[in-house]
Amino acid sequence: MMGNGMGWMWIWPALIVLGLLVLGYLALMVTQTRPSDAVTPPHPDRSPARTILDERYARGEIGDEEYRRRKGDLP
Repeated sequence: MMGNGMGWMWIWPALIVLGLLVLGYLALMVTQTRPSDAVTPPHPDRSPARTILDERYARGEIGDEEYRRRKGDLP
């Protein structure tokens, strides 16, 4: 009556195209929402001298008193 189901043969290519469109959309969403690889400084308002002083203090190169004294000398 319907020619042995030959009228439904269009569904398989349509499903493949639809699946590729969905996968492409998902790939686009994943690449657009992930964070960038750019490294931003933790405190952009700090001067480079203050950043170096903080790093030296964190590494233990200078003590508490010297850190406070030098921090007070910075503008």
